[in-house]
Amino acid sequence: MEIGTAVGLFLAFLFALFIFLTLIRSVRIVPQARAGIVERLGRYQRTLNPGLTIVVPFVDRVLPLLDLREQVVSFPPQPVITQDNLVVSIDTVIYYQVTDPKAATYEIANYIAGIEQLTVTTLRNVIGGMDLEKTLTSREEINNALRSVLDEATGKWGIRVNRVELKAIDPPPSIKDAMEKQMRADRDKRAVILNAEGVRQSQILTAEGQKQAAILQAEGQKAAAILAAEAGKQSAILRADGESQAIQTVFHAIHRGNPDQKLLSYQYLQMLPKIAAGDANKVWIVPSELGRALEGLGTLAGSLPTSAGGLADVGELPEDVRRQQQLAQQAADEASAQAAAVVDAEQEALEQARPGVSGWVGSGPAADPGTAAQA
Repeated sequence: MEIGTAVGLFLAFLFALFIFLTLIRSVRIVPQARAGIVERLGRYQRTLNPGLTIVVPFVDRVLPLLDLREQVVSFPPQPVITQDNLVVSIDTVIYYQVTDPKAATYEIANYIAGIEQLTVTTLRNVIGGMDLEKTLTSREEINNALRSVLDEATGKWGIRVNRVELKAIDPPPSIKDAMEKQMRADRDKRAVILNAEGVRQSQILTAEGQKQAAILQAEGQKAAAILAAEAGKQSAILRADGESQAIQTVFHAIHRGNPDQKLLSYQYLQMLPKIAAGDANKVWIVPSELGRALEGLGTLAGSLPTSAGGLADVGELPEDVRRQQQLAQQAADEASAQAAAVVDAEQEALEQARPGVSGWVGSGPAADPGTAAQA
């Protein structure tokens, strides 16, 4: 009796355990952004969506869940030969996402390995058509080429490649040293060029400043010369006006005195010693009229009465003749003074212009060079 009871309890326990295991295998909970593949008797039956799902126990089999989120996988460095036969190591990073769980499960056994090998082969094809310089400066172009090829090849696998990035491009150490030397040389070259440009600009600015200074100085000298010339011109004009007025004054004074030819001859004889007194007057002219002037003076002296064997006495002349002779003498004295001043000025100008050169001194249109005499 006790044995039957124990067997019944054991069978009840086994039945309860079977029921519990059946319930456990029948109920599945799929997390968010996950997907599960259900196979019934070895064939694809359906895809499990996130949430609570009931499956047939011992008939349906749920494969490992697939992650539908975007994932990142980094591949180890791959040696790639460039167009100029240089080996470079390239690290790549792939961003992908499972879009079709059924295709990702049944179209390829291991899509990670497939993406890696496809990336390596595509990378070698792309880099093989570029030299090292272009490879180092064409990351964006390489990324776009890899993404285009991978996205097209993995589309039937239920995989979408969102982005491909080149993490590192490492040329050989010798190439690195050469590139560093080249970069240093380029920087030194740019530094020398910039220094030369600075010196050139400095010299240009200095020359421009000197040019402007020279132009301003020349303009100042020009203006000063013009002002000096204007001052000389005005001075010469005023001097000429003064001499003209002096000559006119003498001329009017002589005509007011109404002198006769004999008085003028006498005044001319008085001026001859002054004309010959200058040191620069080496040669001077005696006019041909000098003989006639002396004859006139002789006639005048003979016609006038003398006192004590000398010249005529002015007090013995008539009143009108004496007054006329006094006015003529006064006008002649003024004319002599003005003429002496003019002669002195001309003599001084001649000495300043031609020092030590023999000059000619004459008066009147009747001056005859043929009668020149040595002083």
